[in-house]
Amino acid sequence: ITAIAWKWVGEDTPVQCLLLGETEPGAMLQAFVAEWNMADLVTGHFCRAFDAPLVQGALTEFGLPALGDKWMSDTKLDLLRRHGLSGSMENLAAMLGLEHQKVTMNQSKWRAANRLTPDGLAFVRERVVGDVLTHIEMRAKLLALGYLRPARVWKSKSGIPMNEGYTP
Repeated sequence: ITAIAWKWVGEDTPVQCLLLGETEPGAMLQAFVAEWNMADLVTGHFCRAFDAPLVQGALTEFGLPALGDKWMSDTKLDLLRRHGLSGSMENLAAMLGLEHQKVTMNQSKWRAANRLTPDGLAFVRERVVGDVLTHIEMRAKLLALGYLRPARVWKSKSGIPMNEGYTP
């Protein structure tokens, strides 16, 4: 994880953003998990299928405790069925006429970010902060239009019911 960002919806606070190269990976993950643990509901765009599993993998890599199960509202996976309409954040933000738009990064910018160059870190900061702001605005609009299905619980332990443990 090169960068991680989050914000509490409804609070007049800036987006929190931590970057590799400025913050140690374990500290980045622990800061994010502390916020995750306080939340009743986590929202994101493709967060159940990409972001949460990616964070879970990083936690495993660094020997940190796993994420707990969490109610999640995913503006891609919970979007009503839509034949012929892309569910990408970029497309939805443009279609909905949002103030915030997806910040795009080409391969060259991602390489610079992953190499932790000053320009690359500036690019990735803009990207993840922009993703958070775009998502918050997009989710509010999708909810107002009735386009999102209800939130679902993301199971951190591969769908094993919380009251049943698996022992090999």
